[in-house]
Formats: sequence, C-alpha cells, structure tokens
Amino acid sequence: MNASPIPFRDSAVITRRNLLKISTLSLCAIPLAEWRVLTPLFASEAPATPLSPLNRFPRMIQDYLVAEVRRCEAANRQAKAAIKTRADAEAYAASVRERIMRCFGPFPEKTPLNPRITGVVERDAYRIEKVIFESRPDLLVTGNLYVPKGRQFPLPGVVATCGHSDNGKASEAYQSFSQALARMGYVVLIFDPLGQGERLQYPDAQLRSRVGVGVREHLHAGNQQFLVGEFLGAWRAWDGIRALDYLLTRPEVDPRHLGITGNSGGGTLTTWLCGVESRWTMAAPSCFVTTFRRNLENELPADTEQCPPRALALILDHEDFLAAMAPKPVLILGKEKDFFDIRGTEEAHVRLKDLYEKLGAADHLAFFAGPTAHGYSQENREAMYRWFNRITGISDRQSEPELTLEKDETLRCAPKGQVAELKSRTVFSFTRETSLNFAKQRSELGYDALRQALEHSLKLPRPTQTPDYRILRNLPSRQYPLPRSTTYAVETEPGIFALVYRLSTEPLEARPPKGPPRAILYVSHQSSDAELREEILPRQLIEAEPASVFYACDARGIGESRPNTCGFNTFLDPYGSDYFYAIHCLMLDRPYLGQKTYDVLRVLDWLRTCGHSEIHLAGKGWGALPAAFAAVLSDTVVEVTLKNALNSYQSIAESEFYAWPLSTFLPGVLKQFDLPDCYRVLSAKKLRLIDP
Repeated sequence: MNASPIPFRDSAVITRRNLLKISTLSLCAIPLAEWRVLTPLFASEAPATPLSPLNRFPRMIQDYLVAEVRRCEAANRQAKAAIKTRADAEAYAASVRERIMRCFGPFPEKTPLNPRITGVVERDAYRIEKVIFESRPDLLVTGNLYVPKGRQFPLPGVVATCGHSDNGKASEAYQSFSQALARMGYVVLIFDPLGQGERLQYPDAQLRSRVGVGVREHLHAGNQQFLVGEFLGAWRAWDGIRALDYLLTRPEVDPRHLGITGNSGGGTLTTWLCGVESRWTMAAPSCFVTTFRRNLENELPADTEQCPPRALALILDHEDFLAAMAPKPVLILGKEKDFFDIRGTEEAHVRLKDLYEKLGAADHLAFFAGPTAHGYSQENREAMYRWFNRITGISDRQSEPELTLEKDETLRCAPKGQVAELKSRTVFSFTRETSLNFAKQRSELGYDALRQALEHSLKLPRPTQTPDYRILRNLPSRQYPLPRSTTYAVETEPGIFALVYRLSTEPLEARPPKGPPRAILYVSHQSSDAELREEILPRQLIEAEPASVFYACDARGIGESRPNTCGFNTFLDPYGSDYFYAIHCLMLDRPYLGQKTYDVLRVLDWLRTCGHSEIHLAGKGWGALPAAFAAVLSDTVVEVTLKNALNSYQSIAESEFYAWPLSTFLPGVLKQFDLPDCYRVLSAKKLRLIDP
C-alpha cells in the first residue's frame, strides 16, 4: 500500500524566492492541528513511567576524535623528523607560515587607524596614555600605552595581550607586567580583547553584557562568524597586528626591538601572532602552548578563537605558530599546575628545540614553568622580563619592581568604560553585513550544482563498502509506538556507529527481514529513544503509512552516542561537549554536521541492502538538517518530512541573538547556498515543512 500524501499548505511551487519571502513563523508550515486531523491521536503521548535514557556508546566521539588527532600529530612529528639540515628547517618554517595563513587569512586591507588619546595618567617613572584606534572601519580598540619617563628614545616596544579577564587591560596581572616593563624602559601597548574590558559586543542599557563577558561573548560572536567564512581568532589577531601598526607610529618606539607577550587567552593571541606577523623580534606566550592532542584527551574545551579552522587537517600544532618566526627569540612559559597540560608544553619545547638547533639558534629558544596554577603570576612575569632584557639589553633587572595598581576607572578610555557609548561597530554588525552581501551575490543553483556545493561544504568522504552492523540485545518495553523494537549499530565509518531502531509488531533478534520496498527513516533531534515516546511525529508517520517499515536513527554525537565528557552533564552548555567536538571537527576540516549527514547517507545505503528502495526520510530539529542534506544527495529518498527545521542560515547570521549550536553550522555555507535552496529542490520529493 502506498502512503497517502499529507496535504501541504500553499505547496504548488517552492522556489528560493518564495521561501525567503515567507515569514519565519509561517514558512511552508503544517500546524500540529492539521496533523491531528489527518491521523487519530494515540492514547498517550508520554510514558506513564519515566525511563532512564539509553546511552550505550557515550565515549564513541571522544575516542574517534582522539584517534584522528593522534594521526595528525604523528604526521606532524614525522614532518619534523625529516628536518636534517638548515635548509630543511628554513623550508619547514616557510611551510608552516603558508599553512597558518590558510587558517587565518586572507586579512583585510589596512585602513586608517584614526587614533586618539582620550586622557593621560602621569606617574613617577612613566605615563599612561588612554588610546583608542580603529582596527577596522568604526571597530574601536581601547588600549593603554605605557611610556617611560626620563629615558632616551627610541626604546623597545611591546604589544601586550590580555587573557580572559572581565576587565581586560585593567586586570591585576596585566597591569603589573605593563607597569614593570615600562619601569625597565619598554614602551608597552596593552589593549582590550573583543568581548572584554571596554569592548563588550552585546551590552545592555546599563553597559553590561547580555550573554556573558569573555568566553560567552567569544562563542556567541565567533560561532556565528563561521557561517560567513570568518574566524574570531583571525579578528583578534588583526587587532594585534593593528596594535603593532599603532605602536610603530610612535617615535618613542625602536622598530629593531618589538616584543609580544600575553597569558591564557593572551597566550593564545601571542602564539597566533607569532605565526601571522613577521615584524616581531621576540615573543613570550604564557599559559597556553601545549598540544591539540593533550587538550582533546584531557577533555578541555577551548573557546572559538583558540581553535583555528583546518589547523589539524593542515598538520599544525601549537608549536608550529612559534616555528613560523624561527629563529627569532621565543620563550615558552607554562605552569606546573595549569589546566593547559604542562606535558604538552614540554613536548612543544622539545619539538621546537631541534628546529632551532638546525637553524644555528639554539640559544634563541627557552622554556620556563612556574610552580603554581594558571595565570601570569610573578615568577612567569619575571622570566619574561629576564628574556626580553637579555635580548634588548635595555635593563639588567632580574626581578619585578615595586608596582602601584590602578583602579579600572583610572584606565578607562571611554567615558563610562564601553566603546558602545562611542558608537563602535560590533563583530555581529560585520557578520550581518557580510551575510547580506552574500545573499545579493548568490545565484539560484540547479540541482546538480547544489549537490556539488553541498558535498563540498559537508566534506563528505567516499564510501568504500556496504556498512557492517551490530545487532544489540533487545530491551524491555521502551513504550514506543509499536510494541517491538530491535536496535542495530550501523558502522558508518571505522569506530563510528549510527544507532538505528526498527519498530515492528513481532519480536526480532536477528538481521532485518528483506523488504518491503518502502520504509520510513526518522532522524532524531537529540534522542530517538526519547522521541519515539514523547514526539508525536513518529507516531503520525507510522499511522499514515502502515505498510511501510519504520526506522529511527541517532546520528553520531546524540542519543545513544551522546558524549558524557567535558564534565558532568555539559552536553547543552555553550562550552560543553557538543560544542567541544564541533569545534574539533572544524579544525579537522570535517564539519560535525557533514559527519552526521554522512551517517544518514550510510544508513540509507544499509536500508537499501535490507530491501528498502524507497525511503520517506523525516527529521526533527537538529536532525532535520542532516535529513535535508541527505535527501538532496540520495536517490533512494522519495519523500521528505522535516519538523522544526531551521529556516535559513542567513537568518542566524543576521540575528544578533540565536540559539542553534555550532554542531548544526556549515563553515562558509552562505558564500554558496542556503537552506531554502535545499528546500526548493526537495519540493520534487514531496517536501513537507512542519512548524519550521
């Protein structure tokens, strides 16, 4: 018996133009009430007794990605082991510079800095100038310039970068080393990072962040940027490059001695700047450099700016960003009790040491580990002072001088301490503008061109053989719409399983029986097990097509393979396990969403071996995205139903606040196509969009 089509409101022609015109709330939607007219309600939509969630593969994603990153690390070490001569070392440094720019570049053209001094604080041995400049047109950067007194200019210059302190440049540790360097004879420019200090990107009327200072602002702005092909780490690096540009406009600065240092998030930026800017003459990153493998194995989330896209795929590790400036002097600073694993810091130093030796500059590389926990504490600051002094000869001081910390208000550049008062642009405003420009430039893709663009964006591998599968032991009743269920773990690639539930009226503990030709595959939002009890759509699909075999599927990373890593129950946290694996997948140049789509495609291949040649593919929420993409790419799919699907990526890129996670994004997608393009071509497969 063929399924009766479910009426589709206003569905005569689905075009990209129509989809973009229809409002967010009404986009091709079938209200729940209309579904209820079509099929009788089941007696109960929720189980009488709560059941513990099924999760038989909780470390699958962690173990899989650790294996992938270990392969990248092995390739990296092999490349370094091949360095035998000075020429080899020089070629390696040139190679990492080129690969780094593939992660970070291209940078924009340099525009006028339009610097202004909004105030000066006079102290005994130095003055502090309150500086504002534009790293991009109307994007304001706030900084403090520490200029020594009683010295003969020019003097060595240092750009100082801040970690994740709420008050940015005014934080105690960052004030401390800026003051100390100024007392020793350095001109120091320390500036606020995006989302911290005076540069909140989401301020409310009281000039407080609406999403959370630091990491939360970085994640919110940075995740969204991926949709238009941008990377927040590159934006932060550009701020640092323009800070150096400003420093070099000052006659007090000697261009022969230019240093960069910072801690934690500032250690990150220092490391990245060593890789993308060639004018530094010395560097001292603190409390960041380790290895990507150590961070992953230790289940340590890092924010968006700390995870360069494609870095792992390009066989880069932390120390390679320092290798890019070899043989210039670099001091790697770590902490014995840091959450950034000191073992990785030591490994990075050892790998760089051989490179520097081949370049004849062994004394230009050093390592220091303080005994305490994470932070730019005094022992690490003093190691940095000694390193810079040794290189410049500006001072013979070995310890930190006496300091006088300033109040935050004293160091403010803006009247009330936020660039929002001065009408600074935000990162989001640039993201929105870029998205709008892409929308104007995109042409409507034909079916073949869309499939090609989709495969490219998803980074799909080529399957080599029919998926193998496991038959899991049956469980007591899970209160699904049909009384019996069998779970199959379909191996979509080595070490990765999509969990597939086959519902029936008869018990089954073996492979699926052959046929009938038509089957339904439901791709879950977050858990097939839960949604088969609590979500009405699977019940309605079963009722509408009683002759079709019903399957439900968890793609990787949800449901039965939902990670239990990165702390307790962090999956949905902005800094939790779902984000953690999504950002690592971007560094591997294999978007998480592409991997989930591949799982669905492999399950469709498996269903074909089970005798099902016509598939009604359904998906809900997060699962609607891989379902839609798989439907475009698979000829086995003849009908598509999507519930709570995302209207468009453009709507996210142009919304200041959004709720969809990084795991549902495709990097750079808006340069080529958007979801309405997929929905348009799926009209030929009887697409139904329910409550998008």
